[in-house]
Amino acid sequence: MLGSLVMIGVGLLLVYLGIVKKMEPLLLVPIGIGAILVNIPGGGLAEEGSIFDLFLKYLIHTEIVPLLIFLGLGALTDFSPLLANPKTFLLGAAAQIGIFAALIAALFLGFTPQEAASIGIIGGADGPTTIYTTTILAPHLLAATAVAAYSYMSLVPIIQPPIIKALTSSRERKIKMRQLRIVSKKEKILFPIATIIISGFLAPKALPLVGMLMTGNLFRESGVTDRLAKGASEELMNIMTIILGLSVGSTMRAESFLTQKTLLVLALGVVAFAAATAGGVLLAKVMNLFLKEKINPMIGAAGVSAVPMSARVVQRLAIEEDPHNHILMHAMGPNVAGVIGSAVAAGVLIQILG
Repeated sequence: MLGSLVMIGVGLLLVYLGIVKKMEPLLLVPIGIGAILVNIPGGGLAEEGSIFDLFLKYLIHTEIVPLLIFLGLGALTDFSPLLANPKTFLLGAAAQIGIFAALIAALFLGFTPQEAASIGIIGGADGPTTIYTTTILAPHLLAATAVAAYSYMSLVPIIQPPIIKALTSSRERKIKMRQLRIVSKKEKILFPIATIIISGFLAPKALPLVGMLMTGNLFRESGVTDRLAKGASEELMNIMTIILGLSVGSTMRAESFLTQKTLLVLALGVVAFAAATAGGVLLAKVMNLFLKEKINPMIGAAGVSAVPMSARVVQRLAIEEDPHNHILMHAMGPNVAGVIGSAVAAGVLIQILG
């Protein structure tokens, strides 16, 4: 009974953070409500055959919901900043170091390789990718990894600035970047198609995630499937988000969530986010050693795929140093690259460990 009350309190906290603090409200509110519902004794919602049980069995564990969310995410994403400055793809890739840093730390703490990979993927700062990977590799950790991923995504404005400031000088944060070129419609259409083919051959297990992401993006950019893009990014995305949030919340039962493993997962999630932020910034600084036209190293921090939150954090820090320094669109390049990077990293881990 005490454990149930504690978890109801956790659920209320998540609802509070979503509504009052506006931290990832679309996910934290349904997750919190789901946690409250399954921890009320006698309610029956934690039992086999309940609506939450059916959601988990047929929509989450079959990977349907995370993949359809990626379809909607693709329909919402503009890859123009990445195409206009392709070298920022490297920054999105560098940020994935957070995944492997947390993975290695988890192995040292006694987690299995499958569990460590599910924990590490939190560093990709992408909730659906975390859920997809955990569902395949370590479904018993789904509640802990999902809550960690979405909670830390909402805390990006708090986690990232101290790390960025510690790794950059005021002079570096003031670097201005030239306006991005205009990307043609042909480039926008060819990019999702080429990405599907290339990623499919290089990392086949990443194809479900990358394929759905790029299919949604093709709906957006083709110019002839506006209804499909609208349906994927609005109605479908909203329905899948509701199901995902409630389902994740329903896994937060006292007997499975209040464990030492859960606390370790939450701690390792911070390690993953911090390492991802540092990885992107440090690679940007290394690139500046060779680039004639310098880049603002802060945009490397946007390589974590918390879109567009991490890019906005970078813009805010740039404005603090110089009110006339607008680098939001430059930060969006590594930001959207991080979405692809985390999906590919997840596919590689699944291919090796699944």
